[in-house]
Amino acid sequence: MRIDLQQIKTNFKGDYCFTHARSAVCPNGRAIITTQPLLLKGSDVFFGMHNIISDDAGKSWGPIVPSKTITRRQWGDGFQQVMCDATPFYHKASKSLLLLGHDAIYKDNKVLPNRPRHTLWSVFDDESQDWNPFRTIEMPEANGMYFSAGNGSGQTIEEADGTLLIPFYFTKESGLMCSSVMRCSFENREMNVLEIGNALQSPIPRGLYEPSIVKYGSSYFLALRNDQFGCVAKSTDGLNFSPAVHLVFEDGKEIGNYNTQQHWLTCDGRLFLAYTRRGANNDHVFRHRAPIFIAEFDPERMCLLSETEQIAVPERGARLGNFGCVSFQDGTAWVIASEWMQTLPPDPYNWKICAQYGSDNSIFIAKIFP
Repeated sequence: MRIDLQQIKTNFKGDYCFTHARSAVCPNGRAIITTQPLLLKGSDVFFGMHNIISDDAGKSWGPIVPSKTITRRQWGDGFQQVMCDATPFYHKASKSLLLLGHDAIYKDNKVLPNRPRHTLWSVFDDESQDWNPFRTIEMPEANGMYFSAGNGSGQTIEEADGTLLIPFYFTKESGLMCSSVMRCSFENREMNVLEIGNALQSPIPRGLYEPSIVKYGSSYFLALRNDQFGCVAKSTDGLNFSPAVHLVFEDGKEIGNYNTQQHWLTCDGRLFLAYTRRGANNDHVFRHRAPIFIAEFDPERMCLLSETEQIAVPERGARLGNFGCVSFQDGTAWVIASEWMQTLPPDPYNWKICAQYGSDNSIFIAKIFP
């Protein structure tokens, strides 16, 4: 496969960096990258969404423009809510560009402990070239099980009938996180939950979370984050999955992925996984979250094929872990990532440590061709 790397400069100044860069492309060639600034001196302190728009299917990109609608908003008494960890998605049935994510709630720029979490969504408005104000997916009561439930950093798929399979994770009373998939309808600009599948869980701290879903052939697959291992699971209906297994190469060895997300892509009729891992001369990178690798996934043996592994987005000192993937009908695919300019303790806010390896908060689009 050939990988062409496209770079977008973000005019990094040192106080904030752009994170969670992900993309979607419409049939008419309109493409969008969403990303949002993070305060470097803090932990997961996000601000409003920004858009980067292309009218030629990503050959060229416009400026980074702040959204006027997906911003922080007041929540309760003295709190602020922001949509974050979002992924744009083109919905064929409605010919709509959607944005799916969840929320963070802050008090004085600190994440509220024991907070609720909600899955949020928005529809892109072609006239204003911006998103409509975000809305909340109303979850079933379920005795409070979904008090803290959100679709964060996850890939969604559209079924033939136009319904959406949206993966999400929720926190149990034990503090462990579980992952499920909900089937949702999207009609007349309304999104509703139709059914929810089984809950995947693990006793290993902090459970299973940040799930991404893909359909390949007649089977569905989830990629799941765990603090110690990357995991995958398989389903025949997209809702009820087999127990998650550790992500391994064909020889049974752990690939070295941990405590970060993985995402799916299809290229030339084959299924691939994009991921980060240890063992790539990357001990200076936070949680070894760079470079981003891709490798073919064997859907029968539930493993990666080591001989197919290659680097999609190179490491330049900064982490790349909160990234996105999008696949196209012509057999090509993209991996999109931004350089997150926080580093390892004891000086995590010193962006110059990342910069000494070459990083500058650039956004990269790795365009993958068969």
